[in-house]
Amino acid sequence: MDLDAYVLDRAGEWDRMEQLARRRRLSAAEADELVMLYQRAATHLSVLRRRSPDPVVLADLSRQLMAGRAAINRGQGFVWRSIPRFFLRTFPAQLYAARHWWITLGILLMIAGSTLTWYINAYPQVLAPFLSEQQITDLVGGDFVGYYSQYRPQNFAGQVWTNNAVLTAQCIAAGVLILPVFYLLGVNLLNISITGGVLFGNGAGGTFLTYLAPHGLLELTCVFIGAAVGLRIGWAWIAPGPSRTRRQALTDRARSGMLIAVGLVPVLAIAGALEAYLTPSTLPPAARIGLGAVVWLAFLAYALLLGRAAQARGVPDDSARYELPQV
Repeated sequence: MDLDAYVLDRAGEWDRMEQLARRRRLSAAEADELVMLYQRAATHLSVLRRRSPDPVVLADLSRQLMAGRAAINRGQGFVWRSIPRFFLRTFPAQLYAARHWWITLGILLMIAGSTLTWYINAYPQVLAPFLSEQQITDLVGGDFVGYYSQYRPQNFAGQVWTNNAVLTAQCIAAGVLILPVFYLLGVNLLNISITGGVLFGNGAGGTFLTYLAPHGLLELTCVFIGAAVGLRIGWAWIAPGPSRTRRQALTDRARSGMLIAVGLVPVLAIAGALEAYLTPSTLPPAARIGLGAVVWLAFLAYALLLGRAAQARGVPDDSARYELPQV
């Protein structure tokens, strides 16, 4: 191969790519041109490395490619207008697409939790391995109610938000292994059921519901969603479907799971605020539960009604905008 002729024939494209890379703003046509030139220059570099490894030419072209790559990455910066689209279209559509998983899991867990609470209430002797008599007395006497007001509301809201976000993230991340999700759910289900069983068994069932329902409806729903999405990811590599490989199915479900995880962050913040401000407030129990129920129903409407509408309109897949060209 005649190196000089090859370089001379293509140097104009490389220079043009470098010129475009130096510009702060590009039109749509110029951005497309930059991507095309980057792809072609990468191919040229590959050819030169195989056939004529001249270090000077390779270094110069590599520098120009790095400038082009940096310019392409620079165009992937954060866009504020993507936030409304995410929360009005992408996030609810993803929730709606996974609705069968989290609704089914939520119903099953609620049945299991209610059954376990009833069993502990009916057979209090099973509490012996978990709580001492003094701990039961303290729990009924004020520890349960005092838990919600022992810290300043803003600090407690942040703590609750963090704990629930970590639990939800753990469920999503561990979903590919499946079994850890059931362990995480089981531990939390057992803790809630033990508390409920103790309080119901000592005539404080109303207190239990009053201090759990205002925030628990939304909070537990978020946990159910996180766990269901994690299990959905795990199921993707077990049963990917007839038209996808296991890798494709796992990638699709994992991308969906990450979108839902991001969307749940502000929802869990709302749940944390309810637990810190509404649950221990001086409002009548019916008002506290009613307000919590209204917020919960609003979220369900957001996930199911707005999600169905968003899915019907079609949610654009913008992932290609954030990937480098393949060469």
